[in-house]
Amino acid sequence: MGCLDLQMKQERLNAYRIMWVMVFFDLPTETRFERKVAAKFRKEMLKDGFTMFQFSIYIRHCASKENAAVHVRRVKRRLPERGHVGIMYVTDKQFGDMEIFFGAKPADPIPVPQQLELF
Repeated sequence: MGCLDLQMKQERLNAYRIMWVMVFFDLPTETRFERKVAAKFRKEMLKDGFTMFQFSIYIRHCASKENAAVHVRRVKRRLPERGHVGIMYVTDKQFGDMEIFFGAKPADPIPVPQQLELF
């Protein structure tokens, strides 16, 4: 197997190993207290490295399923008493196949964070 073939195989495997965690939520915001709880939940997600994809959808790039599980456990520890929260894992390959639009115009794909490896 040539060097180029090996590199292509590693990239393909990485696209299936690297994960994205998506958190979808619909939290009550009718009272001042509920708005405070919802804002705290969003702020904690941002502190844990999540990025807002849409108003109630946050995403995080993770190097592996094991790393993704760490962040999912953190989200679960911070779940509010009320509201609906969904958590989904998708591979980097699946995430890269997503079509994103602003209105009727296609949007640029979301840039993948650079992964630093230490040996």
